[in-house]
Amino acid sequence: MEHRLLTYFVAVVEEGTVSAAATHLHITQPALSRQIKKLEAELGLRLFQRSGVRLVLTSEGREFLTVAKQIVQAHAQAEKIAESLAAGAMRSIAIAAPRTTLIDVVAPFVATFTPEDPAPYVSEVVADARQETITADYDLVVAPQPPGDRVASRPLAALPVWAYVPESHRWAGQESVDIAELCEEQLIVVPQEFKSRQIIESALHLADLAPRGRVEVSHGRLAQALAAAGRGAAVVTDDPYFQLRPVKIRVNGAPLRAHLHAAWRPEHHGAASISRLAQRLEAFCTARYGHTLNKVRSGQGASSRAAASPGPRR
Repeated sequence: MEHRLLTYFVAVVEEGTVSAAATHLHITQPALSRQIKKLEAELGLRLFQRSGVRLVLTSEGREFLTVAKQIVQAHAQAEKIAESLAAGAMRSIAIAAPRTTLIDVVAPFVATFTPEDPAPYVSEVVADARQETITADYDLVVAPQPPGDRVASRPLAALPVWAYVPESHRWAGQESVDIAELCEEQLIVVPQEFKSRQIIESALHLADLAPRGRVEVSHGRLAQALAAAGRGAAVVTDDPYFQLRPVKIRVNGAPLRAHLHAAWRPEHHGAASISRLAQRLEAFCTARYGHTLNKVRSGQGASSRAAASPGPRR
């Protein structure tokens, strides 16, 4: 059954006569009459009966009208949505992030959305998936992986890798600690797939150092809980919990940092909308963590870009 025939049928009902409907539809009256007869033949139903110059719906015509109107309205709505999508608008957005980034960055950012923003759907992704792979399934990926050269991206923040200690610890009043002094403590770390673990292990390897001991736990919150219990220094990028004091870790005078990026498919129909949202997310990160992108941005400019190389999770 052609949608066009249903549109003709609804128009005849709403206009009251075939001639009025033909004028409204910009076709001839005989052509419209033939189309109505064609519809009746396809349905095996008599939809109208004549009452003078007007057409009056039969009982079966009245029942069919309800369904026909729903289909015509749904088709019109589908056309509007398609036009909106073609223009780059987004009714919803699927955002993906590793667990820590999801909890500390994405969820607080989503809390700032307004009714004018696309409806957000947030998912946790596995630690070491490549961003160009994840963007095939999600509209926006927020992660510490350096984006691949096949995705559009925006740097969001350069977040310190902290050594969290209790207020009673000798480092509690310090802003930072050198990595050599860090090794005097037992380190409480997360698994290898987390970006903070990769960064600290790489720094230790390059400095040819080893900590007094390591305790590996499943998540940064648990690492901080053990640090609060006096079991060592929690080395994570998470936001602070349990009244712990965050201490930056210095290597050759510079703090260890994890660089957070937003990434999306450059050919996405809503790429412009996603880029604007990523820009808002950067501003949110700046407000939350301070200005951290000066070095990250050197030579790059402030616009979205395609960057290089893959890697893991915050």
